[in-house]
Amino acid sequence: MQHIKLINIVGARPQIIKASAISRAIRNHFSDSITEITIHTGQHYDKELSDVFFDELEIHKPDYNLGVGSARHGRQTSMMISGIEEVLLKEDPACLILYGDTNSTLAGAIAASKLHYPVVHIEAGLRSFNKMMPEEINRIVSDHCSTLLFAPTNAAFKNLMNEGFKPENCPPYSIDNPKIYLTGDIMYDNTLFFAGLAEKKKASFLDSLAVERDKYILATIHREANTDNISRLEAIIRTLISLSEEHAIRMVLPLHPRTTGSLKDKLAQLYKDLESCRYISVVPPVSFLEMTLLEKNAKMIITDSGGVQKESHFFRKPCLVLRKETEWIELVKNGTAVLVDADPVLIRKEFERFLDDGKGFEYPGFYGDGKTAEFIIKEIQLLSEHQ
Repeated sequence: MQHIKLINIVGARPQIIKASAISRAIRNHFSDSITEITIHTGQHYDKELSDVFFDELEIHKPDYNLGVGSARHGRQTSMMISGIEEVLLKEDPACLILYGDTNSTLAGAIAASKLHYPVVHIEAGLRSFNKMMPEEINRIVSDHCSTLLFAPTNAAFKNLMNEGFKPENCPPYSIDNPKIYLTGDIMYDNTLFFAGLAEKKKASFLDSLAVERDKYILATIHREANTDNISRLEAIIRTLISLSEEHAIRMVLPLHPRTTGSLKDKLAQLYKDLESCRYISVVPPVSFLEMTLLEKNAKMIITDSGGVQKESHFFRKPCLVLRKETEWIELVKNGTAVLVDADPVLIRKEFERFLDDGKGFEYPGFYGDGKTAEFIIKEIQLLSEHQ
């Protein structure tokens, strides 16, 4: 089998973690036939992305950092396209691998497709059906620039078919003759790996918070729709305080910097009330392994994060989703995740239902068998053989 070079595009911490599943599969099973290059666009600066972060999680460090930083969508994306294009021309890979739906994903799709490098999109086909979300535009454009599209769920696979992608296409595959797959989710691969790593490296973290396993609620709030809309943020925080006090149940709330800023600037008294609530532990942003440990051992999860919604399913935890819509509709249909928006009545109703009935739910294997990354790599190898 010929030796090939792959390029990963990442722009934020969640994408680096997603890419680690591919890196680990290459390291464990394909190191003789594949060279991996990673470009970090620098879309999100994260002080935690130090050598310690990569070493602790056993993740491949980026080979290039474009250092783009924050900017308006157009300027940020254009700088990424330019930087990615230079690396593509220098490295001349067999293909470019994209993850998710960030501006880094969009920039990689545009740069590679215009230089005629095959694009591989992991997490293809996800749709919220809300084009007011920048992420939705990024998903659609990236999918339609791709040659191999790996859908993590049956719903995502059907979305691609509804947009004209044909499962029956035969090789050789190209941007005009793409191949779509129902694969499962690489984050399930990661969950299996990192849950064990978290228990080994971070077991004392729960003790430091003075919480008992399966006796606390984990809550996260970070989306702009909730942090920048003060009425929504106030409704969510007040409801969490009330529920924790009424049910005398512990909550752990790792507070995103954007959420902290909004509370301090515009809801100062509510922030004081939150900090003084005896049942809520307000903590700074936690590491990935600490978050994994918190999710694994929570009784219930309340979040506006797409990734945390999925992870709640991986760990068999009921989840309240603080949004109007979700890409992970199979979780809602399954009844283990419920869209409660920022509605105090809905949050309260579903919170109390989950407290009573949470143990009786089923958690089907929507996201594969934990070997999705290996399958993806094998298909990329076949793509290269047919080029």
